[in-house]
Formats: sequence, structure tokens, C-alpha cells
Amino acid sequence: MNGQIILVILIIVGLIGRSPIISTAACVLLIVKLIHLERFMPTIERRGLELGLLFLTFSVLVPFATDRITMKDIVNALTSWPGILALTGGAVATYVNGKGLEMLRLDPQLVVGLVVGSIIGIVFFRGIPVGPLMAAGITAILFKIFTMIAGKM
Repeated sequence: MNGQIILVILIIVGLIGRSPIISTAACVLLIVKLIHLERFMPTIERRGLELGLLFLTFSVLVPFATDRITMKDIVNALTSWPGILALTGGAVATYVNGKGLEMLRLDPQLVVGLVVGSIIGIVFFRGIPVGPLMAAGITAILFKIFTMIAGKM
């Protein structure tokens, strides 16, 4: 029953914060719970991130598939300063994501903070929840910085 109340609260928070993604996700999970399909929850939890990343990757790759981005565009982008910075940003982001995944494997309870922090970011800062691994990666970096600073005190 507690989970249902939390999901209803998330639906309301999503509606108030104009975040259809939070509202929709909470609605779908509430429906799954109410029609007693809880046996699928572990699969949703285990594969949901992969499925979300798959669809995110689809949306990013569509311009390549529809020929809106040509080989000339790719060469131009990768030989310009913004393109080189984007390449560097992509490499750093994937590294940070990997560190986030490591941290989540070592301390799974961090998911609670990441979820609540993501909801705060969505509702109050109009953020987009596309990066739970990035959030965990940033947490790993902040943890490392905090540990270094606390160790010097």
C-alpha cells in the first residue's frame, strides 16, 4: 500500500511540476501494481534502463538514418572546435557513467537519493531525467571530492 501512495504522490508531483515523464512512469507502475502484475517489476527494474537508453539512442541516431546528417557533416563537425569539444564531452560522459554504474553496484541504496534528486531537478529546475547513470557518476565524483576534502581536515 505504501508504494501505491508514493506512486500517486509522484503522479501529482509530476502533474504540478509539468513533468509528463514522471507522471506517466508513475501511472504505468501504479497500473502494473493494481492489476497484480508485480511479477514483471524486477524485469522492468532490470531492463528498464537498457530499454530507455535504447530509445534514447534511437532518437539520437535518426538523423543518420534519414540522411539529414551526411558524411561531410560528420567530418566538418569532428574537425571543428565545437565538434572536438563534443567528442571530448561524449568520452568524458561515458567514463563518468561507468563510474556511476560502479557506484550503484557497490551501494544500490543510492538509487533513492538519485530518484528524489531527479524529481527535484525535474520539478523545480525543469530538468530532463535522461541520465540516472550520469547522476550516479556525478555522485561518484562528488563523493571522491568530499572524501579528499574530509581526509585533509
